[in-house]
Amino acid sequence: MPSSPLARIRNFGIISHIDAGKTTVSERILYYSGEIHKLGEVHDGEATMDWMDQEQERGITITATATTCHWRDCTLNLIDTPGHIDFTIEVERSLRALDGALTIFSAVEGVQPQSESVWRQADRYRVPRICLVNKMDRVGADHLAVLGQMERRLGARPVLMQLPCGVEGDFAGVVDLLEERLLTFVENDRGTTVLAAPVPAELQPAAADARERLLEAAADWDDELLADLLDGRPPDAGRVRAALRRGVLACAIFPVFLGAALRNRGIQPVLDAVVDLLPSPLELPPVRAHRADGGDDELLPCDPRGPLCALAFKVQADEGRKLTYLRLYSGQVRAGDPVWNATRGCSERVARLFRMHAHKRERIEAAAAGEIVAAAGLRDVLTGDTLSPPGRPLRLAGLTVPEPVVSLAVEPRRVADRERLPAALEKLLWEDPTVRLKEDAETGQTVLTGMGELHLEVLLTRLEREFGVEVNAGQPQVVLRETITRETCHRELFERELDGRVQRGDVNLCLAPLPRGSGVRVQADKVAAGLPPEVLAALQETLEQGARVGPLAGYPLVDVAVEVVDVPFLPGATTLLGVRAAAQRGLVMAVRAAGATLLEPVMALEVTTPGEFSGRVLGGLQQKRGRVEGLESREGYDIIRATVPLAAMFGYMTELRSATQGRGSFTMAFSHYDQAPPATLARFGLG
Repeated sequence: MPSSPLARIRNFGIISHIDAGKTTVSERILYYSGEIHKLGEVHDGEATMDWMDQEQERGITITATATTCHWRDCTLNLIDTPGHIDFTIEVERSLRALDGALTIFSAVEGVQPQSESVWRQADRYRVPRICLVNKMDRVGADHLAVLGQMERRLGARPVLMQLPCGVEGDFAGVVDLLEERLLTFVENDRGTTVLAAPVPAELQPAAADARERLLEAAADWDDELLADLLDGRPPDAGRVRAALRRGVLACAIFPVFLGAALRNRGIQPVLDAVVDLLPSPLELPPVRAHRADGGDDELLPCDPRGPLCALAFKVQADEGRKLTYLRLYSGQVRAGDPVWNATRGCSERVARLFRMHAHKRERIEAAAAGEIVAAAGLRDVLTGDTLSPPGRPLRLAGLTVPEPVVSLAVEPRRVADRERLPAALEKLLWEDPTVRLKEDAETGQTVLTGMGELHLEVLLTRLEREFGVEVNAGQPQVVLRETITRETCHRELFERELDGRVQRGDVNLCLAPLPRGSGVRVQADKVAAGLPPEVLAALQETLEQGARVGPLAGYPLVDVAVEVVDVPFLPGATTLLGVRAAAQRGLVMAVRAAGATLLEPVMALEVTTPGEFSGRVLGGLQQKRGRVEGLESREGYDIIRATVPLAAMFGYMTELRSATQGRGSFTMAFSHYDQAPPATLARFGLG
C-alpha cells in the first residue's frame, strides 16, 4: 500500500528548455522539504539529481531522475528531466507516466525552442501544468514578456499568481495575489524562512488589477464564484483555489509563479501549488487497458484492489543489471511476485522493489496503484511494456518514440573490445529507445544512430567508462551505386591453359541503361536452347554476381539490362570455367565501354521551422544541392519538403538548430539514387 493515501500523492515532473533552472529548482525542493540537508549547485557538479559523471562534468541533465519527498501532508514523487533536445525521450517517457508537471521558463530568455517541444509533449499526454518564471533576479528579466510568449507560441492561457517585489538584482520576494500578501525569503538561512507581510502601498494598484484577472480566470470554472464577483462579494480564497484546480486539471489554464531559485526565492509557494493545484492519482480518468487475449478493453480506475496494471516507462542499466521504473495504475505488486509482460507475451518475476532517490535506492516490500517505483529482476521488459497479472494480459498504450537522425560508424579499438562491444551496445539499446544499431552489409560497418551529436558523444563516453569498451568512431560511408549511360555490346573470348587443361569460353553481351529504380535484368533467352543447363545456370549466376559487385569501385550495378546475345558452344572445347571467366570479364569491359558512372543516395527530407527562419533554411538546402518540392505553412511554422543527397546531410541537425535558434527539426528517409556530383566521380577517375 502507498505510504500515504492516494489523495495525498502527487506524481509530477519538471520540464523546460536547457539552462532554465530545472535541476536548481529540484535541489531547492529537496532541501526545503527536508529530503537533503545541504544544497548542491549544478555549476559545482554537486546537484543531487545530476548524479552521473557526465552530468556533473557537462553541467547538464542527461537522464531523467526520480526521487520522493514530502511537503505539508503530501508525498511528492518528482522526476527531473533533461532540457537538451538530444535527450527528448527522457521527457517523453516521463510525461507518459506522470500526473502533472512544473514547467520552468527563464525570465530573460522566455519561451525557448525546447520549451515549445516539451510543452507539445505534455499536450500530447494531456498533462496538467503549473509554471515557474525563474531567474527573476537576472538583468533583463521580464515576466510579462514571458506570459505574452506563452500565449503566442504555446497557445496557452497563463494565469499570473504573483507579482514581483523588486526587479532584476533587487528582486526580493513576491506578492501573493490570491492571499493578498507579500512573501519575502530570509537570505541568511537560504530562504528557508518565509515572511508574510501586507502588500506595500506602491504595489497595491498593480496587485489589484492582476488579482482581478486571476479571479476572472477562476470564475470560468465556478458559476457561484462568478456570481459573487458580479455582485461585488469578496470571494473565498479556498473556493478560488478549487476553481483554479479544476481549470488546471482540464489543461485549460496554467497558473504562473515567479522566483529566483539560485538565490533561494520563490520555491515554497511553488511547492504549495503542486499540492493545491496538481492532481492526485485519484483525479485522473481511468486508464484504458487492452486485453491482449482478445477480450474487451477495460477501464481501470486507480485502485490498489484492482488487477495489476503497471507501465514500464524507463529501463536503466544499473551496475550491469536492469532496473525498471514502473508507474502503477491499478492493483499492487510485492517483491517476489510473478507478473505477465503483456506486451511481449512472457512471464517475469519482480525480484526486488525500490523507492528511488536519484541513484540511491530505498528497498520496499510492496507498491500499489498511484506509486512510481523501480523494480529489479525483470529480464525482458523494455520501455513501454505493460505488466499485468498472470492469466489476465492487460496492455496499456505505449509512448511516442522520436526517430533518431544522426549516425556514427563504430568499431572496436582493441581485440578485447571486440568481444565486449556487442554486449555493451545491447545494454544501451534496451535502455534508450532512441538508439538504433545496424550492421551495414555492404560496408561491414556497425552504424550507431541517435538523436544528435551530443547524444552519440555521451553514448561513446558511456561505452568507455561504464563498460570498459573503447571504440573508434567516424561517419558511416555513403553507399553509392554504379550504372551506365549508353548502350554498348562487347564480345569476350577467354582461352587459357589452367591446371593442364585449356579453359575456353566465348560470350557476347549487350548492355542498355534502364530507368532509375529498375535494378538489373539479366536475359539469356536467345542462348538458352543451345547451352547445357549447367552452363546456362553458371552464366546467369556469374553475371548476377558481377552486377552485385560493380567493376568501378565494387558498388552494386543498377538500372542496367544485360542481354546475352551469343555463347558459341563447342563440345569438348567450351568449358564451364571458361564461360564463367568470359562472362565476368565481358561484363566489366562492357560496363566501362558504356559510359559508366556513379549514383548517390538521395533522401526525402521534411523540415519543420518557424516561418521567420524559412529563408535561411531554404538557402542552406540549396547549398547542399537540395531540390525543394513543396512548402506548407501551419500556425507560424513552415514545413519544407525537399530531396537532398545523403552525403550532404551529415551534421545537418547542428546546422539546422543554428539556423533556426534551435527551433527547427527534421525527418528524412531514403528516396532514390541519382547522378553523383563531379567531385565524387573524380575520386574514382570518372567524369
